[in-house]
Amino acid sequence: MAKKPLNIGMIGYGFMGRTHSNAYKSVNQFFDLEYEPVLKAACARNEENIQAFADNWGYESIETDWRALIARDDIDAVDICVPNNLHKEMSIAAAEAGKMILCEKPIAMDVAEGEEMCAAVEKAGVANTVWYNYRRVPAVTMVKNIVESGKLGRIFHYRANFLQDWTISADVPAGGAAVWRLDAKEAGSGVTGDLLAHCIDTAVWINGPITSVTAMTETFIKERLHQETGEKINITIDDACAFLARFANGSLAIFESTRYARGHKALYTLEINGENASLAWDLHDLHRLKYFDHADEGVVRGWRDIHVSDGDQPYMGNWWVPGLNIGYEHTFIHQVADFLKSLETGEPCGPTFRDALETQKVCDAILASAQNGQWVDTGCTEAI
Repeated sequence: MAKKPLNIGMIGYGFMGRTHSNAYKSVNQFFDLEYEPVLKAACARNEENIQAFADNWGYESIETDWRALIARDDIDAVDICVPNNLHKEMSIAAAEAGKMILCEKPIAMDVAEGEEMCAAVEKAGVANTVWYNYRRVPAVTMVKNIVESGKLGRIFHYRANFLQDWTISADVPAGGAAVWRLDAKEAGSGVTGDLLAHCIDTAVWINGPITSVTAMTETFIKERLHQETGEKINITIDDACAFLARFANGSLAIFESTRYARGHKALYTLEINGENASLAWDLHDLHRLKYFDHADEGVVRGWRDIHVSDGDQPYMGNWWVPGLNIGYEHTFIHQVADFLKSLETGEPCGPTFRDALETQKVCDAILASAQNGQWVDTGCTEAI
């Protein structure tokens, strides 16, 4: 049966533009879906660079003005892979044009922007999702399934960290195409919106709403040269953040993130401790899930190592034979597959804009707490 084409308009061509493009090109080879993405147009300001990107990935055309791309009648869905300060304007314009939207995380610079974006997509009734891809690591999806099954019993603790080391040198510039994440005007925040947002989205998805937080942040290098202008600028993003949290279910949490953990490139770990059992996962070993069950007979009780590769485990039935691993890029393929399936069923593909707003509320509360040194209520009540 012929597939229904879904014409994609990609805005941006960096790291995320590559991961998303690969997902669009790969998804129908592994998932049985009614819709098939068509790489219709790619957009960026630099014509030479975006043409090279389009040629490499197979986009049919290019634009150098994102407004022109959104205005095209042959674009069904707009993929927004640009700095955070551009998410709001592009998303609202796309919604008003009746386009589906797949937006990079975090949803916005702050909750106020996110509320406007949610209102726009809900008014327009367009399908939307935010690229919190770590939900779709099969082992992480399996964590959610196990927690929901009740095997852990009452949840007491959730802990997560996300550690990197790429900004330790004061010679790393800020601003511009490659290092915009170090410029608060473009990023909004530092590790809170970039790294902890992933941890928070996963935590809330698995364990329910985070209701209050107390946080501390630090900016270790206060000035850097701007990559494009060469001028020295003040750095105000959070280089590191640690916070305590309370969940609506009564469990407690500890989260930490930094770009100053020498030796760690992308150490993302999570652990959940329940009354009956515990679970732990590490991005560096992403296909493995560690599980402890107190119900095991004492002489054999201990942490077991589950290799998530069997066909009856999340997503894995679409890939290789049991025992063979998949990787980081597959999480984006999974999100595209789920988004396309949602168009068939009419069910939303989480996290939607409204879901991602819950994560943004936690991020805003973290930054507020770091400023005032007090516990801050998040205002979150909804499961996502």
